[in-house]
Amino acid sequence: MADDYCDFCDLPLSQCVHGQPPPLPTVKPPPKPKPKPRTPARTRTPGVPDKPVRRKWTPPEAFKPVILAVLQEAGGELPAEALFQELELRAADSLLPGDAETMPQGELRWQYAARRARLALIDEGSMTKGKPGVWELARKA
Repeated sequence: MADDYCDFCDLPLSQCVHGQPPPLPTVKPPPKPKPKPRTPARTRTPGVPDKPVRRKWTPPEAFKPVILAVLQEAGGELPAEALFQELELRAADSLLPGDAETMPQGELRWQYAARRARLALIDEGSMTKGKPGVWELARKA
């Protein structure tokens, strides 16, 4: 009967850690392969001309000079709706097909781009946030 008990912990060998068969060797999973470094979306190779970028809609930067010109001709300020009408007339030939789409908020995509251009012009100091609904050139000191 003494053979049924562990000499180290006085427990039956069936319950004792010392009487259990040795644990199976654990198999390490193979190491995960390192991810490949991401290549930039557009890499420039010296001596190779860049491919032209096909845009779906007009970027805000394209509206900046037109907005400034319209405001200068109007005397420095113009209500937003009148400015949009004039922008639509002047940019009608250069607007892309995607500019006629609406944003999720319901605004036309080209008008959204024009509003973003306005914010950039305000950040640059060319325009100011004046009265609500009125786009205004910055006064030069």
